[in-house]
Amino acid sequence: MDIRNNAPLFAMPVMLLVVEAIAILLALPLQSAGVAAFEDPTSVANPFIFLGILLVFTLLMLLLIRLGGKRVILALIAVSIFFTFYYVFWTFSSLLAGPGLYGVIGALCMAAGATALLFLYPEWYVIDGLGLLIAGGVASIFGISLAVLPVVILLTLLAVYDALSVYRTKHMITLAEGIIDMKTPILFVIPKRMDYSYRREGMDLAEKKEERGAFIMGMGDLIMPSILVVSAQVFLPGAAIGPLSIPSIGAIVGSIAGMALLLHFVLSGKPQAGLPPLNGGAILGFLIGCALSGSWGWLTIL
Repeated sequence: MDIRNNAPLFAMPVMLLVVEAIAILLALPLQSAGVAAFEDPTSVANPFIFLGILLVFTLLMLLLIRLGGKRVILALIAVSIFFTFYYVFWTFSSLLAGPGLYGVIGALCMAAGATALLFLYPEWYVIDGLGLLIAGGVASIFGISLAVLPVVILLTLLAVYDALSVYRTKHMITLAEGIIDMKTPILFVIPKRMDYSYRREGMDLAEKKEERGAFIMGMGDLIMPSILVVSAQVFLPGAAIGPLSIPSIGAIVGSIAGMALLLHFVLSGKPQAGLPPLNGGAILGFLIGCALSGSWGWLTIL
């Protein structure tokens, strides 16, 4: 690998660590506030519900792209982003100043401003900076809403689905092209040169890798392994090193190893399914952490 020419690749593991740190920081306040995506975090039906919702949403997005429903897509994504920002900013304001009406009003204003900025000025540093908050918020919400076993099942299902959708059906590539064409801010853009502008130049996945001005990474690639990091931290707090549980540390280390493997394949220039190595690495690292700490209680619900 030419380190100088591929320096942007080294930003991706750092971004993953930032998302994991944000997700862990938000976990306890969100949990204390009663925020939850699922009523019973231990139910093994939750991963299948999650996957079902994802499939329906993906089908809807592909249908809207085919029918030219750009405004509907942007509206759906904008609403989702707004509420994610609200929870993130409300949590931070609660940590700094305590819960209260002013915190709610402030969070609503900041969420509206951040959402507007993303859509009105979709430059790569705006998308990436605010995208880290979105990814951390989503990972935290699902991490506190799903116990460890459902998360392991979910990450396994999503890894298989991602591989099939990229290498077999290729509909994920079609979806990515549609999102990039609309400059929808639900991905990460890592520029290869200082003068690159995503807002002006965009991105064409059909171009050869040498001709592209940036690397593109799906937001889900950072969210999904981070869900396991949060879940391990929340539901397996026993054996710890400092503030982090050993299984959570294992998931972090494993996700970074998975990212390194993914980047090796990314250099081929072809679209890659990110979740198989990322989720696989996080799960393997988590299991090693469980073995080192003897944290196997999560298996008892089998």
